Amino acid sequence: MTLKTTLKLTAAAASLAILAGCASTSALEEVRQTAESAQADAAEARSIATQAQNTANQAQRDAQAALQMSEQNRDEMNRMFQRSMQK
Repeated sequence: MTLKTTLKLTAAAASLAILAGCASTSALEEVRQTAESAQADAAEARSIATQAQNTANQAQRDAQAALQMSEQNRDEMNRMFQRSMQK
C-alpha cells in the first residue's frame, strides 16, 4: 500500500468517525490504531525508498566507473593499433 493511499484511508476513517457524531470509545480507538498503522506503513515505505535510492546511487557509480574503464581500454587499443600500423 502506498503512502498516499494509506494517508487517504486514514483521513477517510477519521472523517467518518467525526461525522458519526457520537463516536464511541471503540470507534476512536479503531481510528487511532488505523492512524498508527498508517504511520508505521509510511515509515517502512520511507525506509524502503531510502534503500532503493542508495542502491540506485551505487549502480550509477558502478556504471560511471565501467564507462570510464571502457573508454580507457578503447584509447589503449587505438594506441596499440596506431603503433602496429606505423611498423
